[in-house]
Amino acid sequence: MASIKDVAAEAGVSVATVSRVLNSHPSVSPDARTRVLAAVDALGYRPNAVARSLRTDQTRTLGLVISDVLNPYFTALARSVEEAARALGYSVIIGNADERPELQDHHVRTLLDRRIDGLLVSPTDGGSPQILDAARGGTPMVFVDRWIPGVDVPVVRADGCPAVRDLVGHLHRLGHRRLAIIAGPAATTTGSERVEAFREALREHGLPLPDAYIGQGDFQAASGRRATVRFLSLPEPPDVVFAADNLMALGALDAIRERGLRVPQDIGLAAFDDIPWFVHTDPPLTAIAQPTGELGRAAVRALVDLIEGRPPQSVTLPARLVVRRSCGEGPSSHSPYQSQRSNL
Repeated sequence: MASIKDVAAEAGVSVATVSRVLNSHPSVSPDARTRVLAAVDALGYRPNAVARSLRTDQTRTLGLVISDVLNPYFTALARSVEEAARALGYSVIIGNADERPELQDHHVRTLLDRRIDGLLVSPTDGGSPQILDAARGGTPMVFVDRWIPGVDVPVVRADGCPAVRDLVGHLHRLGHRRLAIIAGPAATTTGSERVEAFREALREHGLPLPDAYIGQGDFQAASGRRATVRFLSLPEPPDVVFAADNLMALGALDAIRERGLRVPQDIGLAAFDDIPWFVHTDPPLTAIAQPTGELGRAAVRALVDLIEGRPPQSVTLPARLVVRRSCGEGPSSHSPYQSQRSNL
């Protein structure tokens, strides 16, 4: 492999001049810059990223720890983060926590050992010692989608409470009164926030939320299936099940079909976190969509601002209700909350 000395010899300049060109230093003449870049191309020279990071104390690398790479919402979020980072000259290393706090902390520790410049995290719980230590130690960090209350780092998220209120109002107008929820883990901010938003929206319409209509899930499909099996075994099953994420909704749909029931004729189904697949289910699922692409881009901007010494901003974006046909809307149903598919 060509070395920086080979490039200098080929271009007829000093090693220091080559270094200044490669680091975009302004004190190089146009002629010397042209000759150095031509030599780099001719020799196929690639700067040693490790050596450069030791000199500059930067790796131009961001870490991203997401809760579940199998969840289409987080897959889309990771894609938008990678695209936004690349546009700003950063690479991204991704760790999949699989909704397991111990695996999350393993990824955080490994990424910090690799000397990343900053960290994006969607926490799996509120008590991660590794994340807390990193934040206290001054690691540039941004929470995305979920956050840990009391930890002073920027948060980029969607506010789903108004959209949950819209969903409950939509279901109420359709005549549904017995509404159940498959909640996410109470240890996550999104898990607790969505169930409380659902409870408050029901209260506004004079509807109760009995304990029997709350299924405890973990944001994965199997828990959605288990909760729905229990709902369907009740003396009075719910009219509609609201799953607090897309994977739990798919598990709920499996349970409904296993019982030989039909959506929405026998029971309605709605979900938080719209995904492209939902337009292809039979029937297409009514869902709450988050602005995934915007969230990823805003999270990267906030983290790069931190890294480069600019004041970062927390960002809260609106989620929205996407009305389809899984709650008895019918093919010609019209709703004031009708919207386009989610922005991925």
